[in-house]
Order: sequence, then C-alpha cells, then structure tokens
Amino acid sequence: MKSLRIMTAVLALGLCVVSAAFAAPKKAITVASDATWPPMEFVDANKKVVGFDIDFINAVAKEAGLQVTVKNTAWDGIFAGVEAGQYDAIISSVTITPERQAKYDFTIPYVQIGQILVVPKAEKGTKIADLKGKKLGAQIGTTGAMEIKKVAGVELKTYDEVGLAFEDMAAGRIAGVVCDEPTAITYALQKKEYSSKFKIVGKSFTKEAYGIVVKKGNKELVAQLNKGIAAVQKKKIDAQLKKKWQLK
Repeated sequence: MKSLRIMTAVLALGLCVVSAAFAAPKKAITVASDATWPPMEFVDANKKVVGFDIDFINAVAKEAGLQVTVKNTAWDGIFAGVEAGQYDAIISSVTITPERQAKYDFTIPYVQIGQILVVPKAEKGTKIADLKGKKLGAQIGTTGAMEIKKVAGVELKTYDEVGLAFEDMAAGRIAGVVCDEPTAITYALQKKEYSSKFKIVGKSFTKEAYGIVVKKGNKELVAQLNKGIAAVQKKKIDAQLKKKWQLK
C-alpha cells in the first residue's frame, strides 16, 4: 500500500513536470513606441515600424524569454497609456529624468545621447541663446522642448511630431529645431529634401540616457527587461545595432 502511494505520488509529480513544461510559454508583452523619431523608431516605406529601438527591444525580449509586440502610439498619450495598462512598457527614445522617475519605473540605461541644435544653413548662431527673439521648434514634452524653455527671449513652438518642426523650418516659420542628436543627423544630413538646407551647429549640450519605461511598481517586468538588456550588452548585440542604424 505504501509503495503504491509512493508510485502514485511519483507519477503525479512526473505529470506535473511534463504539464508545466508544456504550459509555460513565453510571457507576451506589448510595448508602445512613437514611430516618428528616426533612426530610433519610425515607419519605413513598407509602413512597418523599424529602427534601433525596435531591433533593440526585440533582442532584449529574446534574451529575457519574452514575446514582444510593438504598438505605434502617439507621443502625447504614450505615458498615460502605460499608466492605464494599455501596454506594458514604452521604448521610444525616452530620456530618464527625475521627474519621469517619480511617476514611472525605468530599466537600466541602454543608450547615451544629447540634445543638439539644427538651423538653416544661412543662420550664424551656434547655440539656443544666439537665437533670442526667434522661434525654435521641438516635439512636445521632450527634453529638447525643456532645453528651449530654459533660455529667456527664445520662443518655443511645439509639435506632435519632430518631422513637422523640420517642415516648418524649411518653410521659414521657425529659426531652429532642438532634438536628440541621432534624429538631428537623420534630418539635417541624411534626408535628401533637407540636407542642402539645414546644418547641425555646435556640439550636443546635454548628457542623457534612454531607458525603457514601465508602469510604477511593476518591478518584475523591470527585472526581466534589465536581464535582457544586460545580456544584449554583454553579447555586444547593441553595438551591432548601433552600427546598423549609424549611431555613435
């Protein structure tokens, strides 16, 4: 009787192990990204969301044992969406700041960047303070917009998408655009319609770090993503992606 009970227990345990093996798929997460910020995240000619951040989150998810779906989400509602649980995380060139850390949880940093000024080629000014009395553009709610606000005498004009700011500058409606250096390089140096009109002036004047945003208190997901980021960095996958997307 005793041996029968032991055998039954062993069989039950074996069934549980087998069952667990088949019933433990990768956890699926949805990640929001405002795909208007090349080369980090943008919509390509095939209407597919691509960019460094997209490749990076897919690599991180693979290393962390996660399945990821990227959702193209407008910047003006992206933080409210993660708070409301519409998606699990944000990867969208989000700078880690104390103000944002008070509201959301962040992963460890994965990219270091800085803000830089782009102006028409005829402009002689090389920094924001040189453009007093003029309008400068930036995407709303970004650190670029915050930097313009710091300078008295310069008027900030905000846009839902940074591309709209460059369009306005090409039309002569604003005197400059402040944005992350990789995006500035894309618009000022690589886009055919703008490369003959714009120039980058000076050097990047902030030191910032991007992080993946998670709803406040979701420590488990932060830990999983950090594990994936650490593996991607250890294997130099991030360096390969930087080379692919022409990041410094």
